[in-house]
Amino acid sequence: MKQEVNALVDGGEASAGPPLGPSLGPLGVDIGAVVNAINEKTKDFKGMKVPVKILVDPETKEFEIKVGSPPMSALIKKELGLEKGSSSPGEEVAGDLSIEAAAKLARMKKDDLLAASLKAAVKEVLGACNSMGVTVEGKRARDVQQEIESGAYDEVLKG
Repeated sequence: MKQEVNALVDGGEASAGPPLGPSLGPLGVDIGAVVNAINEKTKDFKGMKVPVKILVDPETKEFEIKVGSPPMSALIKKELGLEKGSSSPGEEVAGDLSIEAAAKLARMKKDDLLAASLKAAVKEVLGACNSMGVTVEGKRARDVQQEIESGAYDEVLKG
């Protein structure tokens, strides 16, 4: 029966130290090989925290790695070049995201989102923007969500 190890690692920069080493050591797997495989699979997410799941067969020492995508907030921060979101989202604006960028992020995360359409997925992205103090097209994210609902961005959000 396979054992499962879940961890949040820095994209392309996982190491044999915590959280991986202590979790994988008792399973007898080649930690170096696991770390190298994780770094190869997460190199496109450099500078972001990435959830990974390592499935290990303790008898054969074989492993399989599944990479999740970074949290939406990390993708928004990377897109806007932000260190962090606003500490008071209702009053302070951390950055401004275009509707096109929101659609791009929705497509990147589509496998992890519950949304059935691109329109609904973009509204999920805007929900994260709202809690981070990020405006969209110069407006409050919540207002843009309502505009999307009324069809204002249908041209951009096809597909």
